[in-house]
Amino acid sequence: MIALTKSSREPARQATFLFPETIECRQRRNAFRRRRTTEPVGNSYFSGAGLFDLGLRRGGVRIQQSFELDETCCATLRRNFTHDVVQTDLSHALAKHSRECDFMAFTHPCTKYSPVANLHQTRTGDDLYLHALRQTVLKRPEVYVHENVPGMKKFAVVMEAITELPDYYVTVFCPVQACTWLPQKRDRLIAFGSRRPFAWRPPEQSRAVTLQEILDESPDVQIPDYVYHRLRGQYRDRPIISDPLSGDLAPTCVAHYGQDMSTRLVRDVRFPEGVRPYTVREYARLQGVPVDFEFSGTTAQQYRQIGNGVAVPVGEWAGREIRRYFAA
Repeated sequence: MIALTKSSREPARQATFLFPETIECRQRRNAFRRRRTTEPVGNSYFSGAGLFDLGLRRGGVRIQQSFELDETCCATLRRNFTHDVVQTDLSHALAKHSRECDFMAFTHPCTKYSPVANLHQTRTGDDLYLHALRQTVLKRPEVYVHENVPGMKKFAVVMEAITELPDYYVTVFCPVQACTWLPQKRDRLIAFGSRRPFAWRPPEQSRAVTLQEILDESPDVQIPDYVYHRLRGQYRDRPIISDPLSGDLAPTCVAHYGQDMSTRLVRDVRFPEGVRPYTVREYARLQGVPVDFEFSGTTAQQYRQIGNGVAVPVGEWAGREIRRYFAA
């Protein structure tokens, strides 16, 4: 579904009592925008391990700053990127401390918007979107992009904040399906906001990588006993077993896979019971992460970074669209 909206509210009139530093910031922003934009430059917020950043970069835009709270994610960012990585709680971070940019990318946590949160009665939303909104309003980028789960649409106040900013034209794509490129069932909401009207294009269907193609030739994986307990019905739910020879898709990569590897298994006749968990590298490939991308932290932390990330081809599509906007 694609929705195009534009706020009808008029921009606020410029106050005559601006502080000198505010005027200086405005002048710096205007000078930044007058330069020739051959490669759009952006800031990334709630960046996680940088999977969306990686995709955006592959799409032809440049990330100059990533803002992330988690220490292990910041370590992963610094291992794979050379741009500025700021470890901070964005709810306390001042917008004036971030660099001027052409676009801003937000991938704030989805745990309280996901249907899975219903099981724990935590599908309540959160206020992090307000800090994304604050950063956007104060920096006024030419383009912004938000990524989250489709469940965010159930939160009218959040969607209003994202789609009704004055002076921005907003296009929402939902669902954006990872299976367009990858052997994973993973739907996302992507919202583009821009200062001028633009025909943002949806992802184009292409030949997706198959599950068979992402599996290790000689997987090195330890199988905990609880995997067999779930297989034998000792848990409430049976595992989701994907068969690469049948053309199956893997279910959505989840962040807690390192704590419970029994929920998602792949068929492999070389192992007891004919199934096994996914290795870390296989899990990363389900998200489109290349083999030379290195994760920091323990095995459980690596699974969490992958499960919390944005499928890399989704970021690449978004990056190409942002670059196309600035070339128009």
